[in-house]
Amino acid sequence: MPVPVPQQHSDAAADASHDAVLTLLVIEDDPAGTFTVPELPAAAGTRVRIRTARNLTEAGRLLTDDVDCILLDLALPTGGETRASGAGDTAGPDGLATLEHVLRLAPRHAVLALTAQDDTALAAEAVRVGAQDYLFRDELDGRLLSRAIRYAVERKRADVAQRRLTESTLRAQENARLERGLLPTPLLEGSDLRFAARYRPGRSRALLGGDFYDTVRTPDGTVHAMIGDVCGHGPDEAALGVELRIAWRALTLAGLCGDELLSTLQQVLEHERESEEIFATLCTVDIAPDGRRAGLCLAGHPAPLIARQGQAARLLPYEDGGPALGLLPRARWPRRHVDLGSTWSLMMYTDGLIEGRVGPVGTQRLGQDGMVAMINQQLAQGLTGEDLLEAAVARVRELNGGELTDDVAVLLLDRDRESVRRRTPDCGRGRSIPRPRNANPANAQRPPL
Repeated sequence: MPVPVPQQHSDAAADASHDAVLTLLVIEDDPAGTFTVPELPAAAGTRVRIRTARNLTEAGRLLTDDVDCILLDLALPTGGETRASGAGDTAGPDGLATLEHVLRLAPRHAVLALTAQDDTALAAEAVRVGAQDYLFRDELDGRLLSRAIRYAVERKRADVAQRRLTESTLRAQENARLERGLLPTPLLEGSDLRFAARYRPGRSRALLGGDFYDTVRTPDGTVHAMIGDVCGHGPDEAALGVELRIAWRALTLAGLCGDELLSTLQQVLEHERESEEIFATLCTVDIAPDGRRAGLCLAGHPAPLIARQGQAARLLPYEDGGPALGLLPRARWPRRHVDLGSTWSLMMYTDGLIEGRVGPVGTQRLGQDGMVAMINQQLAQGLTGEDLLEAAVARVRELNGGELTDDVAVLLLDRDRESVRRRTPDCGRGRSIPRPRNANPANAQRPPL
């Protein structure tokens, strides 16, 4: 039976009344090659352009990007040749093989399966295999076909959108697992110090940004902490930050410290960065086994904040800091000795915490002085540890009037009274901070602050 196909109207009124035009590729093997084109009323829906192919080879030539839907006769032989005269009208398994071939040939196109009315099982199987819908020859008319084409096109679009959403969700979950695995796990076994950290990337829906931090305890009992910031906010910067963090941990466990460690990290940065414009700021602190003294190195990074018992929080000295990594090929980073005291809290942070906007019109930055004042207010409220960091980040966002655009990383190390009481009387007595082999002797003689 000839396949009725919606007629394309050529009058200007019809063209003006229907903006959308769909292209239908009919693949059928009617020996007579005749198609009746019933007249469609103007209200029937979208206009349809028709292309016809007698076999799969010809269909491959006619299947261009502007084709929206394919009407496949399941009686078409698998090999794509026209049926021999007298062949039956039942498609059978060969029809499904033909359909699978078309689906592979046109994975982005909507497909309608055409079969005989008594082939209901085959029609349902065609939809299961991948067709958007099926039609029976004996019940087909122009209005039904026009509606089926539009339905198939929209269903295919919905299927494609759902598949892309699923793929995007799976990729996001995989990236989240990857990024979560790249966040550091502090190695502080055997230390009396308490550790807390907060991390908030500036990229939307990301878990990892260009900021990085880490904390490890070496076999001699020294606790080493680091925080850094790669310029930029994209995935490349995040990857570089992870590389620098892992390199820092490996070098620290290998015994490097101070200028020697930072010089080696600069070599890593220079080899791994995509352009010479990329640099990274860094702050490192190594805390002596007795917990009372530390060495501080700054590479273009904001100085840490220290809060001692009974005293207001203040910034550690930063006058002797060196340049950011990657800026000067033969730079040096002096290591300054700091007296921490008996009980203290040391907060290291990236500039995302201090560069948020403040004020009624948001024209000023919070800055380090504003951050110190904010932390002192929260310390006066009795906040410590995780609660202190959570409140600090929340307050900075509140002052900014919304989410911060830059990455934010904050790290907090505490030595409280309980930690001091747990120590044995002779623990750490008479021990000094290990000094790197290439440290400046002049700096080593500087009296504690």
